[in-house]
Amino acid sequence: MSMQQPANANQIQATVGQAVREHATFFLVEGIVLIILGILAIALPPFATLAVTIILGWIFLASGIMGLIMTFGARGAPGFWWSLISALLATAAGLVLLVSPVSGAVSLTLLLIAFFVLEGIVSIMYALEHRQQLSGRWEWMLISGIVDLALAVMIFIGLPGSAAWALGLLVGINMIFGGTALVMMALHARGSA
Repeated sequence: MSMQQPANANQIQATVGQAVREHATFFLVEGIVLIILGILAIALPPFATLAVTIILGWIFLASGIMGLIMTFGARGAPGFWWSLISALLATAAGLVLLVSPVSGAVSLTLLLIAFFVLEGIVSIMYALEHRQQLSGRWEWMLISGIVDLALAVMIFIGLPGSAAWALGLLVGINMIFGGTALVMMALHARGSA
């Protein structure tokens, strides 16, 4: 029994293009909303940081509760105790973020710092290892890694004050870039219709 696959990559591309054209207005509106939210997040980073922390708290809490329900529903299944521990940790993380979002923001900022440090080191090592294959481009990867490390240092030096703005600012920047990409995709789809 074989699954049917599209005839070729051109057919897939045409199908995706058609779907984008059909929903271009939706993508345009979504992109504009994301850009507006991104601008607000950058203008008011402490509120955006608090919002991100609370949203993550609810996500962890909901996933933890669902995990508990599913774990107890399948008590005889292998890995019961690991599933139980995982669900309890998610529930606890959610409660901590919701009960004390300010300290939760500090914890999330520390996690963000760790991410930037690791991402920076990996980018630098990748650039140095592939400088022959990426001639003319490896410098950009190196610069990206250095910027990641610089961001980590700036945020770390500013703790605990940077916890109030770092997440909100980065989420805002991400929303603006994501929204801009959706708007450009929608405008391109409308122009090619």
